[in-house]
Amino acid sequence: MAIVVQKYGGTSVGDVDRMKRVADRVSRTHRDGNQTVVVVSAMGKTTDDLVSMAADIGGEQPPQRELDILLTSGERISMALLAMALHERGVQAKSFTGSQAGIITDAVHGKARIVDITPGRVQEALDGGYVVIVAGFQGVSQDTKDITTLGRGGSDTTAVALAAALDADVCEIYTDVDGVFTADPRIVPTARKLDVVSYEEMLELAAQGAKVLQVRSVEFGRNHGVRIHVRSSFSYTTGTWVGPEEDKVEDAIISGVAHDTSEAKLTILGLPDRPGVAARVFTELADANVNVDMIVQNVSADGRTDISFTLPRGDTAKAQAILEPLLDDVDGAGVLVDPDVAKVSLVGAGMKTNPGIAAKMFSALSAADVNIEMISTSTIRVSVVVAKDDVETAVQAVHAVFGLGDDADEGRSH
Repeated sequence: MAIVVQKYGGTSVGDVDRMKRVADRVSRTHRDGNQTVVVVSAMGKTTDDLVSMAADIGGEQPPQRELDILLTSGERISMALLAMALHERGVQAKSFTGSQAGIITDAVHGKARIVDITPGRVQEALDGGYVVIVAGFQGVSQDTKDITTLGRGGSDTTAVALAAALDADVCEIYTDVDGVFTADPRIVPTARKLDVVSYEEMLELAAQGAKVLQVRSVEFGRNHGVRIHVRSSFSYTTGTWVGPEEDKVEDAIISGVAHDTSEAKLTILGLPDRPGVAARVFTELADANVNVDMIVQNVSADGRTDISFTLPRGDTAKAQAILEPLLDDVDGAGVLVDPDVAKVSLVGAGMKTNPGIAAKMFSALSAADVNIEMISTSTIRVSVVVAKDDVETAVQAVHAVFGLGDDADEGRSH
């Protein structure tokens, strides 16, 4: 008997009718003879609504512990309603919160990391013939015993982590799109659905803004050998498989273009160009759990230099509060914040053995009159920071020059 883990996002369970359709699909999986675990997100915009209410009552930075308790209620509503819908269809089901399912995390509220899973109650329910429904996005701190949340998209991580702990045959991530595309179809209508993506490529795509999977869910899949099937909850068509590099049949140089409009650029002006200053700055940010992305240091002039980096826009106030008093200690000149930036990234395992990819990307951006503010690379990725107003033009230009779409007018080069 196979173990199947399925995850349904907020759009898939967005209202009662959609919840019923999910129950029909889960019933079908269960009646096909599979032991079935279902991870659910909050319905529709429930989490956004709860965040908004928290801000109205508790200001811009309400107590993180209480915010986590509030936000996890959305998934608990979904799990209970889905269990009721399955019972109505004659299928035995039990719902569990993250802590009841054995999701053990560290103590960082708002973006906790899973440190262990003890799925004894889940396995016992499966052995008893039940469909198990688990509230995604949440766990319990190993140290404080407080409820924690895993960050936006955390239900993906819950699902893949449970699949790893249960040695599941597959982890299906159901969403409102048919799979992973070469670009966001809302920006590039000719974007093509990919049949297979490697873990490494998906990690880069997710980290650079592709919203289909949370980064940590892909890390879990890679580290534990869980094959992930991204597919639509509104059809039964095959989606995109995420797995090891050897699963890929196509020898594509480029897999896709991702973009991210959720970051800001922060520049620290006039830092002394001497050993230890950068370490001091970024240690302070790390200790406050501020996630820094791209970093560029200017050429030194008169013993002074500027350092620019990108970070989540929501962390800019926290970063400024840390850095401004620090400037006095390190003799810096000031801090500038630019919230109107976006990141565009080209990802593909074939970059390792194909020179000229970056030059081709930069030429396409130049031809589209898009200015590059920062550049970052890895062995399978090239990322640039551009003005936020230019992001759609940039994505379309890069996608077209590499011929990634289904449109016959796009001459494919892969």
